[in-house]
Amino acid sequence: MRHNQYDIDFSFVKEPMHFNKYTEKDLLAYCLGATLYMPAIRPFSENVLTKKIPGLTSMVMCFEDSIDASMVGAAEENATAQMTILLQALEQGKITEDDLPLMFFRARNLEQFYEFTKKMDKAFYRLITGFVFPKFSSLDGEKYLSHLEKINEQSGQVLYGMPILEGRQIAFKETRFRELMEVRKIVMKFYDRILNIRVGGTDFSSCFGVRRGIDYSIYDIMTVRDCLLDILNVFNRDNEFVVSGPVWEYFLASREMKFDPNTEMSLQSSLLKRKRLVNEAIDGLLREVILDRANGFVGKTAIHPTHIKFINAMMAVTEEEYNDAVQILHRSGGVIKSGEGNKMNEIGPHRSWARKIVNRAQAYGVIRDESLFLQLVSVAGERKKETH
Repeated sequence: MRHNQYDIDFSFVKEPMHFNKYTEKDLLAYCLGATLYMPAIRPFSENVLTKKIPGLTSMVMCFEDSIDASMVGAAEENATAQMTILLQALEQGKITEDDLPLMFFRARNLEQFYEFTKKMDKAFYRLITGFVFPKFSSLDGEKYLSHLEKINEQSGQVLYGMPILEGRQIAFKETRFRELMEVRKIVMKFYDRILNIRVGGTDFSSCFGVRRGIDYSIYDIMTVRDCLLDILNVFNRDNEFVVSGPVWEYFLASREMKFDPNTEMSLQSSLLKRKRLVNEAIDGLLREVILDRANGFVGKTAIHPTHIKFINAMMAVTEEEYNDAVQILHRSGGVIKSGEGNKMNEIGPHRSWARKIVNRAQAYGVIRDESLFLQLVSVAGERKKETH
């Protein structure tokens, strides 16, 4: 797998790395990018074998909110059938492990997680990267992760957990701090098994009876922003965990999404001034990703295939950012003028930021400047693919 390969002739300053589930954990955590969620009842093996979703590198098959309780049994049967198809393709050489997206199953609850893993053939664990745990809390978190540890030992495979912080104990201020600190103790105990911390912006919104509109971001919803702020405060300290951004709920899939970007434009300035770039749904997504990045989130939950290439493109690093980061990491201390001569690089305080930038650069590549973000996903790249 590699990110940002939509335009096959795009010229990177530094190419994105190849990765798969066996990539070293500290780097793999940055590679999730746009993680596409889909109901586990769907024939998800087709997405892998046909590669019909451009840029799909990370996917979650969901047994929770995306399906009715009455469908769980059928979804489990479908999941094992789809895994059988993929395993046969792998064993027959039709695909390789490098062709497999990072695949996860999202449990419905602790009991369903126990029952589903009993139905999983040991060989299936070659195919998946791990499990996602909804409404992860201090009450059941250790049970989820203890069982995950047991599966790792029994299967001989590398399997990770991704807790989703979205419960009411975190949403409400009077219980939030104690709950976050209790959850932190649990995930620190199983640190090597935690690939990513995820957040449930929709669930938090539900607790307060609010929903962001297409013209503003999750950060404009003050009660939800407050939850996200505290989660980052507890889990993003000194880059201890990679925390993924909340889902963007809007999509408009149309021919209008095919565009030739003006390479001279300032992406951030255009978005903040509400100058139309793609359509209102994608422009809203891009505005929110800019704020995700600024606040320390890496990657984002996606519920529509059209979001993938835009999220991953926005995770790329500009050459100026990369050069600053490298400069900082190669100094032992002090203050130095940046290579561009336009800012102060203070070695100690900026070191944590620099590590994050270098890891993002490895996962998503380095581009010359922000005018090229949308060239990564432009119609020009699509036309080149059609002529090859």
